[in-house]
Amino acid sequence: MTDIPEADRRGDAPHPRMTDRLFGQETAEAAFLDAWNTGRLHHGWLLTGARGIGKATLAWRIARFLLTDPPARADTLDPVPDHPALPRIRALSDPGVMLLRRPWDDKTKKLKTQITVDEVRRLGGFFAMSSGGRRVVIVDSADALNPSAANAILKLLEEPPAQATLLLISHQPARLLPTIRSRCRVLRLSPLPLPALEQAVEQAGGHAAAASALAEGSVGAALELADGGAETYEALIDLFAKPALDKARARAMADACTGKAGAARLDATLNAIERLLHRTARAGLLGPPADAPEAETRTLTRLAPHDAAARAWAKLAQDVGDRAAHARAVNVDPSAIVWDALAQIDGLARRI
Repeated sequence: MTDIPEADRRGDAPHPRMTDRLFGQETAEAAFLDAWNTGRLHHGWLLTGARGIGKATLAWRIARFLLTDPPARADTLDPVPDHPALPRIRALSDPGVMLLRRPWDDKTKKLKTQITVDEVRRLGGFFAMSSGGRRVVIVDSADALNPSAANAILKLLEEPPAQATLLLISHQPARLLPTIRSRCRVLRLSPLPLPALEQAVEQAGGHAAAASALAEGSVGAALELADGGAETYEALIDLFAKPALDKARARAMADACTGKAGAARLDATLNAIERLLHRTARAGLLGPPADAPEAETRTLTRLAPHDAAARAWAKLAQDVGDRAAHARAVNVDPSAIVWDALAQIDGLARRI
């Protein structure tokens, strides 16, 4: 079973539970410590922010803190050194912690596209076996909960077991049930400043030079860009550099995402599309980034020349993300997912 991929781990980078240091998120850590020190520890926490900025790393820091007999007043989330629970937490064998993530499908030999209600139902046995002690549940990510699983989590938030802390990681909290959001305290994490980003990239096994401005403060984005994502984004910028879409090139980009070999390409392509849409929307309001390459500046200027365009691109970013997520959940052909997104971008570009 050791060769089964972990849905909440990026490539060869260390899993967040193995990452001891968190860079650039002192404000979020201080907010949690304040709740602990004042005796106002909420049972449900929603950790929000862009992908790759440390939400999962913070969740595991909190779990280690809570499960290693912390003092009543603490100055740091660092756990008690050499506590016997630490190796068990890293091995996912400690009785006080449960991780919910997209499970492996033995039939398809792939990770499922959603967290199913069967995964959430495992919490019944977890709480029964660990009664009497502090328990921590990490959901990575809550965005992947299917409707039944989301309702099961909501019920748990409404009637939490004693000494239970639920840590829900969300990249796009607006897509969660409003009732889930209302029953959680929000910890908002910010994009990392460049020095912290460089440190975090090195800790994840990359080179500090990968911490480019295009990563926008995200370790995950920096690693992805260094691993071919930058070339994918450049190809996307070039594809929309001219008013007339080169349909043959667009079709080739979509077809490259099919099959087992295309699974990683699909993720990189959809991430590049998301990056293009968000940067285009911001460019309509603020102009292209000052450090953007000349080719990107020209494309962003053409696509978003005014405020109205910015609003249209922001809405399209939401629509494309929702459509892609739904399509992946029902196993639509990957090339069709990418082609649909490219066609929507082309359609809006023609109307601007």
